[in-house]
Amino acid sequence: MSHFIRLHAFAALLLTTGTLALCSFDAPSVGGNVLTVVVADTTKADPETGLAIDNNLTLVRAHCTGCHSTKLILQNRFTRDGWKQKIRWMQRTQKLWDLGEAEPAVLDYLTKHYGPEDKPFDGRRLPLKGVRWHQSR
Repeated sequence: MSHFIRLHAFAALLLTTGTLALCSFDAPSVGGNVLTVVVADTTKADPETGLAIDNNLTLVRAHCTGCHSTKLILQNRFTRDGWKQKIRWMQRTQKLWDLGEAEPAVLDYLTKHYGPEDKPFDGRRLPLKGVRWHQSR
């Protein structure tokens, strides 16, 4: 029977990006040390739309949700130029009006909250390290 002594140390770090990192350190007496880090975005989401709460949220809702669901925004991540191209496409093909003086603020909001991520999510988890799925004979 194996006996493990576990030392747990927890830390919560609020990073300058508004991201919360929870760290847990396990030190079992056999088998080595394990550090677990869970990162969660702490940006508050509007319960009605799911969009990030920000000073420009009302402006984005006014210009975007009259024609499409906020899910169309939430599922995309573009650079500022990419969002601008999408707006131009909607103006050319979907009868979106000229955003006028509101356009820079809309682009600021979309780029800040729905810009490209450093590591894009491809729907798959990272490979597990140090796991032997089968034994060689």
